[in-house]
Amino acid sequence: MGPPSDEKRGSFHESYVDNVATAPTALPASIAALSPENLAKLGRKATLKTDILIMPALVIMYILNYLDRQNIASAKLANITVDLNLSAVEYQSCISLLFAGYILMQVPSNILVGKISRPGTYICGAMALWGIVSTATGACQNFVGLLLCRFFLGFVEAVFFPGALYFLSMFYNRKQYTLRVALLYSGGQLGNAFGGLLAVGILKADGHRGIEGWRWLFIVEGVATVAIAIILAFILPNSMASIAWLNDAERDWLAWNFQADQGQSDDKNELGGLQAFKMAATDPKTYLLMGTLYMTYVAAAVTSFFPSVVSTLGYSRNITYVLSAPPYLLCVVVMILNSIHSDRTQERYWHIVVPLCFTTIANIIAVSTRNTAARYVSMMMMPGSFYGAAVVILSWVAGSVTQPAVKRAAAIALINAVCNTPNIWTAYLYSHPPGYVDAFSVNLAASVLGILFATATMVYLRRQNAKLDRGIDESPSAPTLQQQAAGFRYLL
Repeated sequence: MGPPSDEKRGSFHESYVDNVATAPTALPASIAALSPENLAKLGRKATLKTDILIMPALVIMYILNYLDRQNIASAKLANITVDLNLSAVEYQSCISLLFAGYILMQVPSNILVGKISRPGTYICGAMALWGIVSTATGACQNFVGLLLCRFFLGFVEAVFFPGALYFLSMFYNRKQYTLRVALLYSGGQLGNAFGGLLAVGILKADGHRGIEGWRWLFIVEGVATVAIAIILAFILPNSMASIAWLNDAERDWLAWNFQADQGQSDDKNELGGLQAFKMAATDPKTYLLMGTLYMTYVAAAVTSFFPSVVSTLGYSRNITYVLSAPPYLLCVVVMILNSIHSDRTQERYWHIVVPLCFTTIANIIAVSTRNTAARYVSMMMMPGSFYGAAVVILSWVAGSVTQPAVKRAAAIALINAVCNTPNIWTAYLYSHPPGYVDAFSVNLAASVLGILFATATMVYLRRQNAKLDRGIDESPSAPTLQQQAAGFRYLL
């Protein structure tokens, strides 16, 4: 196969009209005769229908994912440590061990998601299981019981987030993907924002039927998760072809839109699971993107302790819950606006670096002063800045480590698994209130290192694009020959 023509090499950089990629991939016969205006109209309709079916379901799942994971922070303020006689280190260990289970399961689970025919059903099944484990947490009587529940909660929850990232990459191209990741991520932030407020309502049941309020917190949220998981299992599609309320032309447009951007369609049988993992693990892009996300997640680990950090402002428990909400609501707005602009401009680097600069400033403020107003300003800045960067990084991952499809699934899980390890060790940094100087100093260093890793990633991908411009690249980490022939280039 010879090098792609100049026309094909430049095709990726041609303009998009209403999310329709102008690319050399031939239109399916069912839509080939449509005018550009009608093709764009069909694309908008197919995308909207897909969004309505997929995005609310995934956002609800992520809200419950976060509630079931983070409600231990609300339970701490409701005296779980007193009732179970937990030391500070034991409580921190319960937080840390969740992520041990979370990390262990991600890669094998996502390779499975990349191979099976019903990934949507699989993710919903995992949701029901983590709801059961969360409910069981309400029955814990001691440190060991709580520790085991947290480990298995993380083990089962590991299916969701990397699985959802891969799931989205099955339906959306790179111009559409970042916004959908931001919408997905907004579920987690809404869970953070309203988790405390929801806890206020549930904790009013303290003493009802002789059960402590924090136990009701786990029971109510866990049971709700199981019920909703069963409903969503009948809603989420498992492939483009299984979206029942699309007509044939709309399904053909989705397939063409995806293939036109990627340079080829997904093929789950193209690669074995172990081979896919080896390809992901030997790709330099995996480690550059991993470093960028890892440092961002170090700074983001503060979210596991956010109610405790906000409580250092000196307000009552209920006011602390209320004050924990606005930073996450602002975060949702920042993520969505940043992702829309990133998708529209097809630019990634500056949409990561600029938010991380705000993370740096926020941590400088947190380290430098204990003034109530200044510290709350820094807390308002934190979630929006590091999560605003994170959603673009995750999009950079899915768009740069692309094909074969199972390699993409393995890379997403490998990067996300390693990048969640800070949640294990950073828990021990939040041991010296009210200043938390050690924690915020580490977060400050991490945000600066995140900027440096993003810069290294951008430079590397620019060099890879230059190699592709010169002709076919047959190195193991290069895009597939089919992608190269279609003019695939990495986004910078």
